[in-house]
Amino acid sequence: MNAIKSLISDQWNALATLNIRSLLLQGTNLGLIVTSALIVWKTLILFTGSESPIVVVLSGSMEPGFYRGDILFLYMSSKPVRTGEIVVFNLEGRDIPIVHRAIKVHEQDDAGNINILTKGDNNSQDDRVLYNEGQKWLERSHIMGRVVGCLPYVGQVTIILNDYPKLKYLLIGVLGLFVFTSNE
Repeated sequence: MNAIKSLISDQWNALATLNIRSLLLQGTNLGLIVTSALIVWKTLILFTGSESPIVVVLSGSMEPGFYRGDILFLYMSSKPVRTGEIVVFNLEGRDIPIVHRAIKVHEQDDAGNINILTKGDNNSQDDRVLYNEGQKWLERSHIMGRVVGCLPYVGQVTIILNDYPKLKYLLIGVLGLFVFTSNE
């Protein structure tokens, strides 16, 4: 712990010795890093067709296929969802998307309108209890994407930072301090 305090103290002292021009340069560099990350995210959205091309599994409802903390990569195609596919959907009034398997699909017409019923692999019943009141099926508009890949356990960092917001702000502050005090 003392080593961390010493490192932060050294970085803080380095920040105090910077002049205005150096601070502006480091601030611009930080802005470029953030902008680059946003550009990568928007490019992923464009190529995958999904409004959220990467999601973290937050519950154990899909075990043993996916565990809490797995990162999932999504893709949204124009083809209708088929029974057995794992989809990520979002319901009106809910902030957090849900990752579950399509267990029934009803095609309504040739225009591609479909009704989908989902269920978590680790759940005993279908998801109608999760849907909004009076809703019995998901529609295409609820689907954010289909799972096409998984990176196991890497999302644990996201879960920890969301569970402990003070740790998240401390980490952001320390990283920002390092950016401003770096000499490169």
